[in-house]
Amino acid sequence: MNEIKQANSSENKLRLSILGMSCAGCVSAVEGALASVNGVTEVSVNFADHSAIVKGVVDPEQLKKAAQNAGYDAAVMEGFEDPGEQEELELQRYQKLMLKAKIAAAFGVPLMIFSHLNWLPTIASDAGRWFWPFIAIITLGIMRYSGGHFFSSAYKLLMKGQANMDTLIALGTGSAWFYSCVVIDYSSHLTQLAPHAYFEASVIILAFINFGSALETKARGTTSSAIRELIGLQPRTARVIREGIEQDIAIEEVGLAETLKVRPGEKIAVDGVLIGGHSSVDESMLTGEPIPVEKTKDSEVVAGTMNQQGSFLFKATRIGRDTALAQIINSVRTAQGSKPAIAKLADKIASVFVPVVVLISFLTFLVWYWFGPEPSMGYAFVTSMTVLVIACPCALGLATPISVMVAVGRAAQMGILIRNGDALQSAGKITCLILDKTGTVTEGKPIVSTIETMGDYDSEAVLRLAASIESGSEHPLAAAILAAADEKQIKLDKTTGFKAIAGHGITATIDKQIIFFGNQALMDEKGVKYTQHTKKIEALSAQGQTAMLLAVDNKIAGIIAVSDPIKIDSGIAVHRLKSRGVRVIMVTGDNEITAKAIAEQAGITDVRAQVLPEEKAEVVRKLQLSGEVVGMVGDGINDAPALAQANVGIAIGTGTDVAIESADIVILQGSLLKVPEAIALSKETVLNIKQNLLGAFFYNTIGIPVAAGVLYPIFGILLSPMIAGAAMAMSSVTVVTNANRLRWVELDK
Repeated sequence: MNEIKQANSSENKLRLSILGMSCAGCVSAVEGALASVNGVTEVSVNFADHSAIVKGVVDPEQLKKAAQNAGYDAAVMEGFEDPGEQEELELQRYQKLMLKAKIAAAFGVPLMIFSHLNWLPTIASDAGRWFWPFIAIITLGIMRYSGGHFFSSAYKLLMKGQANMDTLIALGTGSAWFYSCVVIDYSSHLTQLAPHAYFEASVIILAFINFGSALETKARGTTSSAIRELIGLQPRTARVIREGIEQDIAIEEVGLAETLKVRPGEKIAVDGVLIGGHSSVDESMLTGEPIPVEKTKDSEVVAGTMNQQGSFLFKATRIGRDTALAQIINSVRTAQGSKPAIAKLADKIASVFVPVVVLISFLTFLVWYWFGPEPSMGYAFVTSMTVLVIACPCALGLATPISVMVAVGRAAQMGILIRNGDALQSAGKITCLILDKTGTVTEGKPIVSTIETMGDYDSEAVLRLAASIESGSEHPLAAAILAAADEKQIKLDKTTGFKAIAGHGITATIDKQIIFFGNQALMDEKGVKYTQHTKKIEALSAQGQTAMLLAVDNKIAGIIAVSDPIKIDSGIAVHRLKSRGVRVIMVTGDNEITAKAIAEQAGITDVRAQVLPEEKAEVVRKLQLSGEVVGMVGDGINDAPALAQANVGIAIGTGTDVAIESADIVILQGSLLKVPEAIALSKETVLNIKQNLLGAFFYNTIGIPVAAGVLYPIFGILLSPMIAGAAMAMSSVTVVTNANRLRWVELDK
């Protein structure tokens, strides 16, 4: 397990912001360009937020150069970007696109209206000979401003033998302008074709596309709100105590083992351990739970969480990129940029889609030119241009990544870390879920559950003697007994002659009385009679409690039972899983009696007890061979083999545990209720992606033939290039809007 973590942590990973991407075809182009750089081992490009994650040992400058050579630009993104700066950049992009749309519309719409009302001079008239060249020049200027980025990108890609959405837009609007200029120059030779200029089509198409991109930018911005909120949790300064003096310093200057002070209402700057004071801390950003957590000496605190009433000192244990918050942000970003299997089909289709559309457009032109009605040249041009415009695969490129971004962000806000796209897709297919017992179904912290007394001893006396003798023990159950004594403020007795007997218990002397405390084997060894208490011991064991006998001078004085209580919501979680048709199995290394007792309380009927950690993976493997899609829920450390073997590994953690690196999904809070919620989110996300893909494919499948004019011979319907531009732009906005529904879908049914 440690080797796995070390490999993950040592892997060099760069996150780049990619400028110039406009469709799904760009994704494969950028991935290919970055992957060609020496030292790159893996590339994942996220079209939804225009970023790329590159793994390997590589110079960032080489990556930027490779992107530029492919017709794009790139910049390295490091550390905690200021969410305000990011929002400002998004706002600037939105405003710029809206301005381009407005300028194009301000010229194109009046031109279209006046043309339809026949208020403009004809091309062949005297007035038309100066008016239309003037319009051509103005149109060219507007096309340069509102659509220059499309033409520039298309040209760069053409030089590399590639094509994308920009290619279609450039071909469509550029050919409209060029054809119109030809009509103007040769109008006297084209009278039989009823020549018409399409300058208004060029600029209105650009207006619609820029408007659609602006709306897409605005809608897409909401999908990364989870990241912005997480980044916003990181304070910019910290209050450290150096040489006895308190001082505020930049967060980057905090060192390991430094002493920091936190006052009421302040955010905690870095991860650490309390060394003085006490308070309650709001950890809802990690767990999704609003109830503050009490913090006392030796309690862990996490960067970004909010202190409540008290004031305390703590020692920094993790800083910078090592804090839990930094790990969570990195994990969310990685997952948002990863691609589930369902996305790979869309990528492959998109990579060949543009060349196919260009071919269809060319064939459309030929068919209308050869077989269409007069003016055949005009019809051929309009239909081929409309095909180019309506076929832009922008919606196809957004269909998967936008849903993944929203879902992963929603999960992070709920205290669920989804670490890759495949896990997001696979979780909803789980048919069998394996649960570890300790720390998963149960609290993982033994407590004293029963105290039985005999003779003249009361419960306080029995607990005092047991805690006194256990004060020198390192046994895990000793902590539970000492905690119970501390809670009741029992003063412990001084012991002598302490001796631990492995597998049996301990012995010691208190006030000249010989004390034995342990299991039945210890009593047998020491000759202490306990047969009259056997039924009670068996009854406690059947309830999942570990019973220990206390003997004073060879006579039983009491029985103390310790148990690991079931989590309050484990039973509800198991019920919800079963209601979703998921088979639930508990696999544990504990004895069969205890395992069955806990399983019964949780509503689990299938139990596998006394299973070693390495054997758990074999249990998973056998279930997979029988056709089950297996999910494994464990603590992420001793269950590592089984987590790795499972189709979906789910680690129960606290957010500060390095177990974040050990599974596909991490439940930060530790509540099993998050597991059915994760499964529900997976199903909703896959459904959402399918809706987006179906909509995009349906749109292009129906749109292209209609644009090509298949309805014209029967119904006389011919799609306008301007309507095609509006429809293409709105399809992307529809996909983004549908994906954002995941932000509010109910998961706790």
